[in-house]
Amino acid sequence: MPIIMPIRDLRDSSRVSELAHKHQEPIYVTKNGYSDLVVMSAEYYERFARENRIDQAIFEAEQEFAESGEVIDAKVAFEELEKKYFG
Repeated sequence: MPIIMPIRDLRDSSRVSELAHKHQEPIYVTKNGYSDLVVMSAEYYERFARENRIDQAIFEAEQEFAESGEVIDAKVAFEELEKKYFG
């Protein structure tokens, strides 16, 4: 269940930080009854950003394949990566 709190509760920043670390999920902050901000722990944000980068890379690869239809052999791809990064 999402955590939702009014903006005035941000005054108690220690409590907000504690909630963010304890629950490891976004805290939705409302202003005048409407969604205004999202607060999360740094650990949760890093995990979220990492997953988003992976999802974005998969999306781009799928788009590239849809446009070109070109398939690359995995063995060849890994050999090229190894040469590029390890000489």
